[in-house]
Amino acid sequence: MHRTGNLTRRSFLDRATKVAAATALSSTLARGEEKSGTARIGMVGVGSRGTGLLQRMLTFPGVQVPAVCDIDANRAARAQDIVEKATGARPEAYTKGERDWERLVERNDLDAVLTATPWEWHTPIMVGAMKAGKYAATEVPAAITMEECWDLVRTSEETGMPCMMLENVCYFQEALTLLRMVREGVFGELLHAEVGYQHDCRFLMFTADGKLTWRGEHAAARNGNLYPTHPIGPVAQWMDINRGDRFTRISSVSTKSAGLNEYAAKKFGDDHPLAKRDYAMGDVNTCLLQTERGRTVTLYFDLNTPRPYDLILRLQGTKGIHMGGAKGNIYLEGTSPKAHTYEPFAPYMEKYPHPLWTSLQEQAKKHGGHGGSDYVMLHDVIKAIKNRAPFPQDVYDAATWSAIFPLSIQSVAQSGGLLDFPDFTQGKWKDRRPVEVYGA
Repeated sequence: MHRTGNLTRRSFLDRATKVAAATALSSTLARGEEKSGTARIGMVGVGSRGTGLLQRMLTFPGVQVPAVCDIDANRAARAQDIVEKATGARPEAYTKGERDWERLVERNDLDAVLTATPWEWHTPIMVGAMKAGKYAATEVPAAITMEECWDLVRTSEETGMPCMMLENVCYFQEALTLLRMVREGVFGELLHAEVGYQHDCRFLMFTADGKLTWRGEHAAARNGNLYPTHPIGPVAQWMDINRGDRFTRISSVSTKSAGLNEYAAKKFGDDHPLAKRDYAMGDVNTCLLQTERGRTVTLYFDLNTPRPYDLILRLQGTKGIHMGGAKGNIYLEGTSPKAHTYEPFAPYMEKYPHPLWTSLQEQAKKHGGHGGSDYVMLHDVIKAIKNRAPFPQDVYDAATWSAIFPLSIQSVAQSGGLLDFPDFTQGKWKDRRPVEVYGA
């Protein structure tokens, strides 16, 4: 038996074949060849979020859904009805347990697989889809362990199949406007961002009959930032993360946990087990990230306190600052009417409209989904599948943004220990082009 390093000759040839195939496919994707005009998508997970995505996908011409999968047969049947009503064709349902998606991804009449399952299934399903030669798209986060982040990257690189995390906040009108302003130098040299997922989600932690939901199970077992991608996605695009800059270090600390005990006591009574049990997840988590080019990001996470929804979206540069989220204010030196005084951001939304939002806003308003951002996001997803082109958010984005989940847990366990942030691009970030401002 011949060996090349630690590889047998056969495994070496197998790997070489995969790399050659991936290179050829990547070249095809880059040229946008083999345009089919259709997107045949298999849907895994058709609960509340998955059903919403399914309904919006079906509003696009050329979308076919030959198969749906869910552990709940009633939900799968509901999805079948939705697809049949929209397209006239009833999809096949896969409902035989947690791993029945493995049969779905092997179908030869699918171009892509989209998943909206609980978090722990995102990576296995995406890896399975890519190995079966399908485009892979997943709800957030794409991964919850460092091993899963690397699995996504390696599988996408080896198979040549695109993988996208469906980060819809990158498609918020405010975030897209800021991206255009950054590209046009309005904020000067970027220095710092302050963002966070701050959303009262206590009601999602418990079932009506007094049990933990799958989200509640995560809150009971893990202490860190368990939902980082919504706020970090747009920041990463503004700051060219993986495309000219990269995260290099992270530190994370959490407050004590008290909010879920109080909520459970009010909902189920002081003596209920959910009111008395311990929850690992601190009510407020704070991460600090540094980048190779000397920028910083403060990232908050808060699901367990009674507060209005607020992503903050503060962006600061040498020429000005944007205070977004609930505030929606901006100050630009030499441009704002009063020195050292914020002005409303709304007029800048009209002055610097992003062409993608402008061209799709009417349909986005009609079909909804987080202010229309879901529709705009799905437009990009479906367009890439139809054109056999790369996704606008790639596997390096999915891995980098999701990696904050496990890294923050590790840092909290070390009392805020400063950790090195892995480079999932393996140096390619130095030469990759920033996200462009593009239209539909």
